[in-house]
Amino acid sequence: MAVPKKKTSKSRRNMRRAHDGISAVGVIECSNCGELKRPHHICTACGHYDGREVVEVSAQA
Repeated sequence: MAVPKKKTSKSRRNMRRAHDGISAVGVIECSNCGELKRPHHICTACGHYDGREVVEVSAQA
């Protein structure tokens, strides 16, 4: 059975996990209403995508 010969130090263990961090999500401005939205997604504020209304969004009071 394979057993480690030496204890893996905290430094070496954490260096191995260095690339596991969460990266920031890219956002762009909606061309219709100006709200921030994710690229290639429907705008949640106005329901537009690619210059046309895809989903009808009800007005919130």
